[in-house]
Amino acid sequence: MPSAPPLLDLLLVPAWLVPVEPAGVVLQGHALGIRDGQIAWLGPRERAPQAKAVRELPDCLLAPGLINAHGHAAMALFRGLADDLPLMTWLKEHIWPAEGRWVDETFVRDGTDLAIAEQLKGGITCFADMYFFPRAACERIQRSGIRAQVAVPLLDFPIPGARTPDEALHQAIELFDELRHQPRISVALGPHAPYTVSDANLEKIRIIADQLDAPLHMHIHETAGEVEQALKDNGERPLARLARLGLLGPNLQAVHMTQVSDDDLALLVESNTSVIHCPESNLKLASGFCPVERLWQAGVNVAVGTDGAASNNDLDLLGETRTAALLAKAVAGSATALDAHRALRMATLNGARALGLEALTGSLEVGKAADLVAFDLSGLQQQPVHDPVSQLIYATGRECVKDVWVAGQQLVDERRLTQMDEAALAANARAWGARIGGRNE
Repeated sequence: MPSAPPLLDLLLVPAWLVPVEPAGVVLQGHALGIRDGQIAWLGPRERAPQAKAVRELPDCLLAPGLINAHGHAAMALFRGLADDLPLMTWLKEHIWPAEGRWVDETFVRDGTDLAIAEQLKGGITCFADMYFFPRAACERIQRSGIRAQVAVPLLDFPIPGARTPDEALHQAIELFDELRHQPRISVALGPHAPYTVSDANLEKIRIIADQLDAPLHMHIHETAGEVEQALKDNGERPLARLARLGLLGPNLQAVHMTQVSDDDLALLVESNTSVIHCPESNLKLASGFCPVERLWQAGVNVAVGTDGAASNNDLDLLGETRTAALLAKAVAGSATALDAHRALRMATLNGARALGLEALTGSLEVGKAADLVAFDLSGLQQQPVHDPVSQLIYATGRECVKDVWVAGQQLVDERRLTQMDEAALAANARAWGARIGGRNE
């Protein structure tokens, strides 16, 4: 007789199961099984295989973990430092001086821990980071259990942890090689922006990225002023310049893209470049509006990110996705733009696709990593539940995140972090705030 299949490690039984792929599907009376960190079974509950443990999730929507496709994790320690300012004033007069004064490996470790904890409690199972001392960030990511893409920042001038662009690029190559087989961390090259990286250095970065088959993560067309200045200086829009230099393509993650001409759109479509939309940061800095529906209808993959907590001021991707859905309707002049199901897809599978991780995560499919979040829709403010996905996007906040798993490991259990000490993190963040604010120097 054939041997019985091995037991599932865990069977989850939610009220609603939203796999994201296929699109628009909501399953009831279904369960999901986890074995060895992967989704091993999905189907009607009555047909479920035997499991070592069964977790009932009444009134919960089980979905893929959210993917925060752009941020600067350690900047959580600068949250609220310089608010209500335009981008370049914020950067040049406040953030860059503060970074020069405070950012070292300890700052990055502590800030990354704070950001990871906040993101996990908000249902984020994977995030894209772009900040200084990336090796220190990778240490904290590895320890926490979360999944991440770490982009090594590359600029023409000295930055914390790298005195020259070549030194930063060498660090990126080393880190990429060291973590090549790490299952939860991928390494990207992070040229900061067209206005901070020269043609010569962009060409070096492109050659290395091509050799490594590494992703590229870059702020592009963040403001109208950036595009206008580029046209004034060299008569070329930044995206067209990047196309000329060979940087566009499926490995490029174009962050912000608030300015999209017909020519820009054609370049994005032709090259299969992903766009990462950060609506709340763009709103707060008055940077502009990414035309999400126009991009989507043209076939561009659009993901969503929070940006850093210094310019948002939170790392709440569920809230970010709600803002993205509402803003898309206003920008497109259409109430049908970016409906709730597509908004959730943007925050999950589209994010995975942008980061090159769609074969691993972003949807609930057998064989993918068990990166999952259970949203509790039992609250008064969610009743009645006519459409659970609409309730999730339009009527639910991150406080309803009940349980989170990454690669089958439960990192949030009944709203509590399982691997991190929340009280200690908060106390450490307050101590940093006192130092940065000059209250105990």
